[in-house]
Amino acid sequence: MPLLVSDYNWQQTKTAVFISVPLRGVCVRDADVFCTENYLKVNFSPFLFEVFLYAPIDDENSKAKIGNDTIVFTLYKKEAAMWETLSVSGVDKEMMQRIREKSILQAQKRAKEATEAKATARREDQKYALNVMMKIEEEERKKIEDMKEKERIKATKELEDWKECQRKAEEQKRIQREEKFCEQGKKIEEERNKLKHKSLTKISASRNLATKGRNSENIFLEKLKEDSIPAPRSIGSIKINFTPRVFPTALRESQVAEEEEWLHKQAEARRALNTDIPELFDLKEEEKNPEWLKDKGNKLFATENYLAAINAYNLAIRLNNKIPLLYLNRAACHLKLKNLHKAIEDSSKALELLTPPVPDNANGRMKAYIRRGTAFCQLELYIEGLQDYEAALKIDPSNKIVQNDAEKIRKIIQGTEVKS
Repeated sequence: MPLLVSDYNWQQTKTAVFISVPLRGVCVRDADVFCTENYLKVNFSPFLFEVFLYAPIDDENSKAKIGNDTIVFTLYKKEAAMWETLSVSGVDKEMMQRIREKSILQAQKRAKEATEAKATARREDQKYALNVMMKIEEEERKKIEDMKEKERIKATKELEDWKECQRKAEEQKRIQREEKFCEQGKKIEEERNKLKHKSLTKISASRNLATKGRNSENIFLEKLKEDSIPAPRSIGSIKINFTPRVFPTALRESQVAEEEEWLHKQAEARRALNTDIPELFDLKEEEKNPEWLKDKGNKLFATENYLAAINAYNLAIRLNNKIPLLYLNRAACHLKLKNLHKAIEDSSKALELLTPPVPDNANGRMKAYIRRGTAFCQLELYIEGLQDYEAALKIDPSNKIVQNDAEKIRKIIQGTEVKS
């Protein structure tokens, strides 16, 4: 049972009470102080100091100072008045127990409120920090989106500028071609005028000779008639080479009428196109076939003569602009020559022609996505390039090379790999 301390001193004013309690050689850290508005206790084993205060105090602002083997309490009164005694009188053991329990409950309630207040403050701080982080991330995302938009606008402008240059070049070629045709027409007209002038000169000369005499007139008139009659045409033969039938349908599945109609329409379209293409004047008939030109371009590509291959594909496209492989192969040539915007345009045109998406054109669509994605990545438009690679993977998910390339692009976008 603890020993009660009775040799303490206390003083008061109207607003405060000062209590001095000796510790009697007890270490400071062993002292346990408990204070509420009506109860004060100091436990420093084996001693115990306990006071049931005369009136309520402001326990939150009250203070205790430990030093020199003494505890000095400064207790502020809730109501300014002089106390008759420090401890309330006439308190029995039952009342003391009730005061103790009430004080403990008040202390527990206050501690709980303080804990809840700290938890609330901590949650508010976390919420504020989260809002700040979200705001920073939103600003970063917006900054990245702005950069992407600027890059897209830049790439679009470059593509439009390139198209404008191509249009001007085509216009210039057309003007030069028209000027060339005009010059040829003028030369033909001049040749006709010269021939006409020569014939008129001969006629006038014969008329002058006719005035010299009657006898000579008959002679020269007969000679003039003989000269004016053209000589009979010489007998000859014209050799005609017919293009062999190359329609790919098997004989057992052939529909001759439809095939002949298709071949007739193709020949008419080819003849109509050939009249406007000066490059075809010196070619043989079989060399004016888009398929032949495509094979020629493939052979030139295999020998790394990319410019000549592009010329072959260009001519084939002018003959027939509905063959997707021509655009696809020309895109590969542009990639080799670093004509990246042209490669993007040709790959997009090939994808446009490779519709609807069916298993027969899956290989062509996959090549078009990969070539366009490669061009986007070389332009440092990695997000657009990744989209094309992912579209290629949807066609062939098991392609390890495309999977590895797509993973490299993702790492570049995330900033975890240095751009090669």
